[in-house]
Amino acid sequence: MTSNPADPHQPAGLAPYACRPEDSRGRLHREPESATRSCFQRDRDRIIHSGAFRKLKHKTQVFVYHEGDYYRTRLTHSIEVAQIARTVSRQLRLNEDLTEALALAHDLGHTCFGHAGEAALDKAMAAYGGFDHNEQTIRIVTKLEQRYAEFDGLNLTWECLEGLAKHNGPLHGPLAHHDGGPQELPPSIACLDREMDLELAGHPSLEAQVASLCDDIAYNNHDIDDGLRAGLFGLSDLAALPAVGEAIDAVRSSYPDLEEPRLIHETIRRLIGHMVEDLVGETGRRLAERRPDSPQAVRDAGEPIATFSAPMRSHQRDLNAFLMKRMYRHYRVNRMMTKAKWVVQRLFEQYFAHPECLPDEWRQSAEALENSHRARLVADYIAGMTDRYALKEYEKIFDIRAIN
Repeated sequence: MTSNPADPHQPAGLAPYACRPEDSRGRLHREPESATRSCFQRDRDRIIHSGAFRKLKHKTQVFVYHEGDYYRTRLTHSIEVAQIARTVSRQLRLNEDLTEALALAHDLGHTCFGHAGEAALDKAMAAYGGFDHNEQTIRIVTKLEQRYAEFDGLNLTWECLEGLAKHNGPLHGPLAHHDGGPQELPPSIACLDREMDLELAGHPSLEAQVASLCDDIAYNNHDIDDGLRAGLFGLSDLAALPAVGEAIDAVRSSYPDLEEPRLIHETIRRLIGHMVEDLVGETGRRLAERRPDSPQAVRDAGEPIATFSAPMRSHQRDLNAFLMKRMYRHYRVNRMMTKAKWVVQRLFEQYFAHPECLPDEWRQSAEALENSHRARLVADYIAGMTDRYALKEYEKIFDIRAIN
């Protein structure tokens, strides 16, 4: 990899397989180009300035906001993903601005209360097409953000929309991951695909692949940090995982008298560093082997090019299993998530049956809609709630003593 002598950490120029702003397939609604920013920089900036991005500040990652000020939220998680993704993108000579935009936007569609809120809303919407946070992200950036004079949504580039839609890989065709049943595209993604042809049977750009894997790096390691802080498990429990145990031992060997909070931080930063180096190394090896000469060659490769090595994938599986058992299914987390599901379920039932309880700008539309469209509108409203707003709405509706 050739580097700029003035900055040994900055590879020289974009690689042939990187997405170039001058080659972008454009936006759904034509706009004049900016004199000061590339199209992918504008995508990133529109995401950061969106209302949906700001609301991530008070949306659950694992712990509900009132459980503590130091735990990650969807906003801090998204920023951490973006930081890691930019590092990887730079080393692979990808387009950092596109990678960053995708990392910042990947969780815009999450509901209040994280995956528990999503599960409750999906159940409530079962008769009306269900609910999926990835599709909701597309709804937000193409329709629900209503800020610009000439269009709804953020009018992002094709490359950004493609990466968001194929966040977890191809959505139909032989390369798609599914449970063996019929492969039905989420309606919002299907509609966008008809308008822009997102090539949903193929893999996304390398920028999108990197953003997705950096999401894994961020949440696994930072969930370790939050789980330790919450007292759900201890360092001795983590030491049973080979890769984590090795990192803990290495830190203790270098700093025998280090107090535990610093030991935890030093261990996690080393784990992140190892995973980043592994991702860069294995992806670089695959790039050298396949030699894609364009972004389209990446999409047509038939398999992801960005990936971890086999030993690192094994470590990821071990860590995911540990966190599932010791954190995500911990009784304290389960108690709070059960309450959260109840809140979302009751709010949906109330708004759907009694749209007069919605704020005026939502009520007027809801009352005129038939059931399936009313249900989707109610889901949009609830999905946009922060944790604390949902709890306040629940109190206002179901506690007769609450003041509206």
